[in-house]
Amino acid sequence: TLLLRLSVVALGMFAFGFALVPFYEQICRVTGLRDLDRPAAAVNTQVDATRTVRIELDANTHGMPWRFAPVERVVDVHPGAVTQVTYEMVNVSDRPVVGQAIPSYGPQHASRYFQKLDCFCFATQTLQPGEVRRMPVVFVVDPAAPADLATITLSYTFFEVGGKAAAAPPGTQQLRGQSVGQGG
Repeated sequence: TLLLRLSVVALGMFAFGFALVPFYEQICRVTGLRDLDRPAAAVNTQVDATRTVRIELDANTHGMPWRFAPVERVVDVHPGAVTQVTYEMVNVSDRPVVGQAIPSYGPQHASRYFQKLDCFCFATQTLQPGEVRRMPVVFVVDPAAPADLATITLSYTFFEVGGKAAAAPPGTQQLRGQSVGQGG
């Protein structure tokens, strides 16, 4: 009888251990613990999804031999959402041209609420003859922007810098955008 009791206890422990895995999975599913099958939804709590701001994009050149335009003319964004837009520039001349973009905003007070995270306007741009380049602007409209700021116009004007391409390092000669060492 003792052997029978030990066998029943051992069999009961084996059954309990075998049933524990599905039981544990059910408890985890109900409580949300160890939910490895579904990734957590990432929610940016800084985004104001209750409103949108219309961003109108504009591009100009000041006496430069470039075509310059936004890929999209208008985007609607939620304040706080990180947004990327793209501008395209083409050097239509037969020489390298160095330019610098200067941004302006309409209305003027909108500049306080328009935060650029990455922009081609942070540095000069050199385009070789016939070169086409697409450049991003990554920005956020501050959620603290007043509710009556429904439209922001972002305008860039490119100005030629120095009228020539950047000088090649000493000991090299410039050949259509490539530095070639002398001698060798």
